[in-house]
Amino acid sequence: MSSLLQVKFFWEVLVTLLVITDPPGIVPVFIGMTRNRGTAERKKLAWQAAVVAFGVIVAFALFGRSILSYLGVELPALQAAGGLLLLLVALELLTGKAADPAELEKVQANVAFVPLGTPLLAGPGAIVATMLFVQRVHSVGDGLAFAVAIILVTVALWLAMRFSGGILRLLHDSGVELLTRIAGLLLSAIAVQLIIGAVRAIVAQS
Repeated sequence: MSSLLQVKFFWEVLVTLLVITDPPGIVPVFIGMTRNRGTAERKKLAWQAAVVAFGVIVAFALFGRSILSYLGVELPALQAAGGLLLLLVALELLTGKAADPAELEKVQANVAFVPLGTPLLAGPGAIVATMLFVQRVHSVGDGLAFAVAIILVTVALWLAMRFSGGILRLLHDSGVELLTRIAGLLLSAIAVQLIIGAVRAIVAQS
């Protein structure tokens, strides 16, 4: 019975985090932010972004509540901050502000860390979900199921970005430009939704 519960817990964690992180959905954003990079550089950025996302999720799984409690930060505030950061990224994709070579180099220097690794991949939704799942870990089996699920989600994210080069070659410059604008629009909607959710949570608490 215990093993069945652990399998159920594994699938809950895996499916929930896959839906939240949305590996297919990160592809157009990744392409838009790395289209001027070489193939080897894009592969490196994909790996780095996945590792950063994994590290952030694990860090908050282990120390999330302690960190937020020490800083006096509530979950809605974290969600709102993530939404604002995503909105800034979305505006750059929509307006093409980062198209200037000097600006592009500066913005993309650490693109694997911010905004790809966090808050796009390991964003407020993934962090909050992870912290809630940790509360349900009561045995070694639960911990193992939780760890394997997080590793598989990270691998799925890496694979989605790693093989986005094929889509880039298929679309060419004009197609990538269109996809970048669409990605910016969708990302801005996600950012606004995060902020709205945070405001609702704050109002509900007051």
